Amino acid sequence: MPSIRHFRFASAQLAPRVAARIAFVAATTVCLATPTLGAQRFPSKLSDGEFWKLVTDFSEANGYFRSDNFVSNETTYQWVIPDLLRTTKPGGVYLGVGPDQNFTYLVALRPKIAFIFDIRRQNMLTHLMYKAIIEQSSDRADFLSRLFARPRPTGLDTASTAEALFGAYQSVARDTILARKDLAAMRERLTKQHGFTLSDDDLSTIAYVYQAFVDAGPDLTYNFAQGRLGYGRGMPSYAQLQIEADSAGVRRSYMATEANFRALKELEVNNLVVPVVGDFAGPKAIRSVGTYLKDHNATVTAFYLSNVEQYLFNQEDDWRKFFGNVSALPLDSSSTFIRSVFNGMGFSRAGPGMRAQQMLASMLTQVRLFNEGRLASYYDVIQTSR
Repeated sequence: MPSIRHFRFASAQLAPRVAARIAFVAATTVCLATPTLGAQRFPSKLSDGEFWKLVTDFSEANGYFRSDNFVSNETTYQWVIPDLLRTTKPGGVYLGVGPDQNFTYLVALRPKIAFIFDIRRQNMLTHLMYKAIIEQSSDRADFLSRLFARPRPTGLDTASTAEALFGAYQSVARDTILARKDLAAMRERLTKQHGFTLSDDDLSTIAYVYQAFVDAGPDLTYNFAQGRLGYGRGMPSYAQLQIEADSAGVRRSYMATEANFRALKELEVNNLVVPVVGDFAGPKAIRSVGTYLKDHNATVTAFYLSNVEQYLFNQEDDWRKFFGNVSALPLDSSSTFIRSVFNGMGFSRAGPGMRAQQMLASMLTQVRLFNEGRLASYYDVIQTSR
C-alpha cells in the first residue's frame, strides 16, 4: 500500500511563485472545459472505417495484466448510479476500463459515445466479440444463446426478468456445434461485414475468450481459467452480476430489461462503443481521445476506473502520468470519476461479504488537487472521493 502523505496549503502562506503556478493551473483547468472554436459535433453514427481508425490510431502496444478479467469481480458497481444520474449531464462522453460492466453504466448514462481503455489487447478483442454478438441478437434471450452457445429455452420473451433468463439458461447444456457456428458468425461479421483488419492471433484470442463463455456459461467468473486451479474462488458469476441492484434496490444492468439491452445494441450498431488498447499511464491513448473530444466539442461525463489507480500508485510515477493524461481531457464541473475501492480502504459503506465499494469524485477537482500537489497518494485519492 502506498505511504500516506498529506499536503496542506494556506493561500496566505504561499510563496509568490507557487501562487502564480496555482493561478496558471486554475486557468488551464478552466480551459479544459472550453470548446474548441470551429469544433465538429458528434455524428449519430460512425462508419466502420471511422470506428476502426479510432481503435487502431488511438491504441498503444499490448500490455500485461495478471488476469483474464473475463467479467467484473465488483458486485457493487451499480450502487452509485442514482448519484451519477443526479449529478452528471446526459449526452456526454463515457470513458471506462475492463469488460462488460461498462455496458451497465452506458445504458444508465446514455452518452453520445464511449471509449473503453485497457492495457490488454485481449480486452479490446473481447469488446469486439460482444459487439458482434450484440449486433446479431434480436433480444436478450437470443444474446445469451449466442454468448454461451446454448439453445434458447422455451418460454422466454422480451418481458422476461433477468432472473428468469438466467434461471432458464442455468440448466441448458452447451452445444459445441452451435459454438462453432456462432464463432464463425462473429468472425464473418467482424472481418467481412465490418471489414476490421484482425490478425490470426487476434482471431485466436477471440476464440479463447469465447470458449471461456461457452465452457462456464452463466457461471463464468473474473478469472475462470485460473479458477479451475483454485485461484479466485468466491468471485461473482456473470449471472450474479446481471441481477445485482443499485443502492436504491433498482436493477440497472444491461440485461435487466429489454429497453436497456436495446439501448446498448443501438450504441454498438452505430459503432459508438470504441475499445482502445491503452495504459492509463501511457503516452498516447487517453491523450488521443482527449484531442478527439475537444475537436468534436464534447465533454467527459464519467470515467470508470475500477481499481486501476491502486496499481498505478505502486508503479513509480505512473499515477502522475495518469493524472497528467486526465488533465488533457475536456472536463466540466459535472465530470465524474467512478472508482472501485477494495479491502475496506474506502472506510467501507459496502455490506458484509461485498468485495468492493464504488466511490465518486469530481474529475476537475482532483486534477486541480493533483496540480497543486495535494493529491499525492492513493489515500488522498480515496479521501477526496465520496
